[in-house]
Amino acid sequence: MRFIRLLIGYVKQYFVQWLSMRGFTLTLVANQAITPLIGLAVWTSAVPGQNLSAYYIALMVVRLCVVSYEHHTFSGSIYEGSLADNLLQPHPVVLKPLSENLAIRVWHLLIGLPLLIGALVFTPAHFDATNILSALPALVLAGALNFLFTYALSMSAFWTERAHGVTGIGTTLIFLLGGEAAPIRFLPEAIRPLGEALPFRVMLGFPAEVATGALSSLQIITGYAWQVIWLCIFALMVLRVWRAGLRRFAAVGG
Repeated sequence: MRFIRLLIGYVKQYFVQWLSMRGFTLTLVANQAITPLIGLAVWTSAVPGQNLSAYYIALMVVRLCVVSYEHHTFSGSIYEGSLADNLLQPHPVVLKPLSENLAIRVWHLLIGLPLLIGALVFTPAHFDATNILSALPALVLAGALNFLFTYALSMSAFWTERAHGVTGIGTTLIFLLGGEAAPIRFLPEAIRPLGEALPFRVMLGFPAEVATGALSSLQIITGYAWQVIWLCIFALMVLRVWRAGLRRFAAVGG
């Protein structure tokens, strides 16, 4: 309970801090929201007759809900040395990055809401309430996966000054294999099972697929299973990288 109270307190604090950066946040939201809309335009032209409006609008919402910038926020604390102060706090170090992550996502949703409304008005997209409810747990798990993945990659700052580049590779993989560059169902049948098993689809495209009702019950259950599996793998990865990075940080006098 103490962790939850601290988390809520820090989220409020970071939410107010980002209030002073509304212009910058608007740029970030535009960057996250425009790409799915471009994908919608491209694939609608490339594959006539396929109604992809609902999928790409759902994908835009997912992007706004799972966005993670730890390569800017947490990596910066390593480069600046302020991580040493956080290590002295009477709570886990991950609490502050997680709180800022959640505060940023709230801002993304608030600023992105007009774009979402406009997309719903000007496209033939239609959503069923049951499918949306079924997608909510997938969305939460996708948010956790994106945070853990980006958090782990941002820890490359312990060893290199190019943490942004390292995280950029991960972001590119999510774009290419997560269902944004192309819906997973458009992949060749020979490699589609691989695309479904890799973590990138359940980090982005899977919640959108559930929300649009494009999956069978078995496919939904399988997707959730992959999310849980990758969540455990990513959590273990974060723990191991953190321990190794902390030894490195102490060794160089941080």
